[in-house]
Amino acid sequence: MLRIKRSNSDKDSALRCVVRKENKFLKTVKITFILSVAFILAAGVSFNLYLSSLPPINNLDGFKPNIVTKFYSHDGEIIKTFTAYTYSKVEIKNVPQDFINALIATEDKNFYHHNGYDIYGLARSTVQNLLARKLVQGASTITQQLARILFLSNEKTFDRKLKELVIAARIEKTISKEQILEMYMNNVYLGSGAYGVEGAAEIYFNKKLKDLTLPELALIAGLPQAPSVYSPYNNLDLAIKRRNQVLLRMYKMKYITKEQYEKAIDAKVKLSSMPRFYTTNKAPYFCDLVMAELEKLGFDDTDISQGGYKIVTTLDAKTQKAANEAIIKNMNAYGLRGKNQQAAVFSFSPIDGRILAYAGGKDYTQSQFDRVQAIRPIGSAFKPFVYAAAIEKGISPNDLIDDSPITLGGWSPHNYGNKYRGKIPVHKALMYSSNVCAARMIKEVGIRSVIQLARVLGITTPLEYDYTIALGSNGTKLYEITRAYGAFANGGYVVEPYAIESVETSRGKVVYRAPGVKASHQLSYNTAAVMTAMLKNVIKGGTGAAANIGKPAAGKTGTTDDYKDASFIGYTPNIVTGVWVGNDDNTTNSKAIQGGTVPALIWRDIMKVATIPYKNMEFDYPAVELINTKAPAENQPKEEEVSDEKTETHSEGVNSEATLPQSTPKPATTPADVVKNFKQNQAEKENKTQSQTNTTPQAPVPVPMAIPESLN
Repeated sequence: MLRIKRSNSDKDSALRCVVRKENKFLKTVKITFILSVAFILAAGVSFNLYLSSLPPINNLDGFKPNIVTKFYSHDGEIIKTFTAYTYSKVEIKNVPQDFINALIATEDKNFYHHNGYDIYGLARSTVQNLLARKLVQGASTITQQLARILFLSNEKTFDRKLKELVIAARIEKTISKEQILEMYMNNVYLGSGAYGVEGAAEIYFNKKLKDLTLPELALIAGLPQAPSVYSPYNNLDLAIKRRNQVLLRMYKMKYITKEQYEKAIDAKVKLSSMPRFYTTNKAPYFCDLVMAELEKLGFDDTDISQGGYKIVTTLDAKTQKAANEAIIKNMNAYGLRGKNQQAAVFSFSPIDGRILAYAGGKDYTQSQFDRVQAIRPIGSAFKPFVYAAAIEKGISPNDLIDDSPITLGGWSPHNYGNKYRGKIPVHKALMYSSNVCAARMIKEVGIRSVIQLARVLGITTPLEYDYTIALGSNGTKLYEITRAYGAFANGGYVVEPYAIESVETSRGKVVYRAPGVKASHQLSYNTAAVMTAMLKNVIKGGTGAAANIGKPAAGKTGTTDDYKDASFIGYTPNIVTGVWVGNDDNTTNSKAIQGGTVPALIWRDIMKVATIPYKNMEFDYPAVELINTKAPAENQPKEEEVSDEKTETHSEGVNSEATLPQSTPKPATTPADVVKNFKQNQAEKENKTQSQTNTTPQAPVPVPMAIPESLN
């Protein structure tokens, strides 16, 4: 019994010891917490007293910010300027109350109850950001935003945030709440070139601010957070979603009734068909591309528009001007004046990737849609990838191919005007843009080989496993196919285009400089050399004759069924340029525009200017000898050959054999081998015809072609 009592006593003592230790630990935690809270409160009170003691800002009423950010071309010309006070100043008395309510509900619900900074809002956002372990909620009041717009940069630093609080407090001591609202509404950037609410009303709705409806006012009030993201011209669905969020906040804060809310969220957005742009912008589509590239680098809209940066781009001002003028001049000359009839141009350097000219349409004020990035059928401009796959497999440009009707499964392509030439060299087939020869060639080398080659050259759009892709039946982007042609110009390298050279702060500090050239070797030097020799002939005497600039150049025309799309993609040793012309609604062009007409002429006018610095530079390739076997003159087409058949028909598993001789010559592995093989080939043919008369030349005997195998 005594032992049991002692045991219980020991347990009680141990328990009391544990309790004392726990109480001591909890007491320490409580004291630490109380001291921390006291310190934070003391610091907050002290900082609040400091802000309250700050003097007002002199002459703030008459303050007007200077021009803040400029985009420069590579050759030093200003191509876009971001300015504040671009539009006429709107007085607070002329601003609809619905807009003021929408702005306050969205940006700063405690605007009338703080002194420039919202302590509770700051604490709340800090907790939310800590819990999320990332920036998910901001806490800038309207006054703080005004302080940033007028006096500060947009760098996300603690130092800048403290300065913002200090200046906001001084602004509140200098002018009234109404004046703060008025100044903010006249300076805030609202996307699509709009500075200030009056300017936004004109750009988006072609109205005065006082004439806007509730849903229109709510749409504009939702823009300050991310102007480019929520711009209805960039993403209408997202703009409507943001507008409805603003309306919901107005309803919850009892600024509008439930009936007003329900009616407003169902309202359709009727944007201005002719938006007015007051900022200096000589290359608007390109500047949109620069904006997107800057955002990828971590800059937001406010950073860009009001950060005071000097942004040097890759654009060549003279080439861009030539592109703008060439589009209008040549389209007008062919009667293509409708809003639906559009063109696009993309030009870059295959050496270092600098984008030299960029036009996503013929008139940015009519449409901001970027057609350089649009997916459209490219037609015969895709054929070079078929022939490049053939060259990679050892097929020679002087091998003969049968230019006669062919059926692959249920697909029977035919040449323009049903003109056929019989046996012709491969290089002639590409020069004449023979559809049946392209079909035979893809049958010979294999669909998989062509698709894989297109992929490694940067074509990412869907390509069906179908023979019809040989004629460009699938859609692709002008941006991607132009980039892919660059590999023919530079020895087989795929170079990544870019738009920004450097970003410099207002104090001259370079915060970004473009890295080195991004390139990968995807095509053999041999193939690039042979393809360039073949594509030079397209301009010299083929379907691209209208693109002749009197200098070494290579390229290919493209025309789709029913003349819906026409294109010309071409290059010199230093510049690759792609041109597309067509209708936005994918309808047939009544003018029957072909790749060898308007697109080729636009290309010619651009490249005449763009190539001036390079004079008559020749391609740095060894000579490629192309045997000139002429077809009967009466069978030669005068224009681009276009398939009138629908090219969507699949032909997988077709057993039809292409009429090509089958054997396997040894493929050339170096540029020297290319020349050597061609000369040997020609010598063999000359030896076989020595006994024949010289007065009547005979067609050469067909040279064996490579046996098709799928690429690994």
